Amino acid sequence: MFGKSSGYEYHSLSQRDSVYSDTPGLFSSHATFTHNNYDQRGHSFDYVPKVSQNDFTDKSQGLLSWICNLIVTFLVFLATFITFPISGWFVLKVVPNYERIVVFRLGRIRPPKGPGVVLVLPLIDQWQKVDLRTRAFNVPPCKVTTKDGGLVSVGADIQFRIWSPVMSVVAVQDLNASTRLTAQNAMMQTLSKKTMREIQTERIKLGEHLGMDMNEMTKPWGLEVDRVELILEGVLREPDGGHSGPVIMPPSVPGLEGLPGLEGLTGPIQQLAMHFLSQAAAPQSSQDSVSFTDELRSVPAVSVSCVDGLMDAVRSVLSEQLVQQVRACYHFQITTDSGLTNSYYVDLAQGAGACGVGVPPREPDVSLCMSEQDLLAMFEGGLRPFAAYSSGRLRVQGDLNTAMKLETLIKLLKTT
Repeated sequence: MFGKSSGYEYHSLSQRDSVYSDTPGLFSSHATFTHNNYDQRGHSFDYVPKVSQNDFTDKSQGLLSWICNLIVTFLVFLATFITFPISGWFVLKVVPNYERIVVFRLGRIRPPKGPGVVLVLPLIDQWQKVDLRTRAFNVPPCKVTTKDGGLVSVGADIQFRIWSPVMSVVAVQDLNASTRLTAQNAMMQTLSKKTMREIQTERIKLGEHLGMDMNEMTKPWGLEVDRVELILEGVLREPDGGHSGPVIMPPSVPGLEGLPGLEGLTGPIQQLAMHFLSQAAAPQSSQDSVSFTDELRSVPAVSVSCVDGLMDAVRSVLSEQLVQQVRACYHFQITTDSGLTNSYYVDLAQGAGACGVGVPPREPDVSLCMSEQDLLAMFEGGLRPFAAYSSGRLRVQGDLNTAMKLETLIKLLKTT
């Protein structure tokens, strides 16, 4: 979306001390701002590479500085070449296809390197790896006052990826924290301009518009938001007046949720479609007997009464074979009925695995937040992880595919 063909150029803007200054920020897509007509005071850095043109030349460097850098670089190259059999272990880095290395040579940015084997000079090169794979995080439920005076609790699941490794390192200090804060502020500002009815019936469309707004704000960071899904936790206060009240959807009919074309209908059209389809399906239900199983209320395979008992059951099935299948460390933040938050961990990354109370002994790959009842139901087999995540009962921080590998452990508990 924001690749090389986008034509977006980054130019530093003036920070004039004027009351009527309409400077939009540090970056702009206007080409009228050049190095000849702006002041560089007040910037976190005074050089912005032209990513769209793949131009990383720093023309602000003076002649004397350029000569000194050239001499130092030549000497380091020479020393590396002379001691190559030994220095090769330190200067050669293997970069996988989904990563890039951003190099600062004597403090100045260089083009990103990778994939494959890349050369990083000792002493004068500082480098940082950047992961280009899609990441996901969730915005915790926030109280939003709607345009018609209602109060709702809304969260969001957001997927994003890095399209410019250089700008993700140069333009922002903490990319994850900045993205989370931007997403939360953008969501609250967007939903506060909508009515209760619009939030309830147009969540998909609002998520698309929210993703576009976030892309405009995060584009200078080399970031692209791929998907935004709003999650309506509940209505805390009804809106003022009766015309903008919440839309009450008719009860769902088993077998009709997956009909093609029905998921794109919203509002009154969807109500009418569900109404007529439910009437058409009523005579058929009297002739044919079909039983449906609710995965949220299925009979549990393992019965435990507390999380400590669950940890004992998990500890009994740990093995090296299970670790080979999962290869991940999980950190659980469990909320009890009294409102307290306890920490547990299941380490399936090394050895024969481990589990217990507290924080994991290593950096967790995935952190999961949920209630005590949902955790017990998930490990007992009454609640699938994907169903808990889709319904908003499970909050995932980290890779979603890694979190779904918990089903391997759950299936193993069912067989015991």
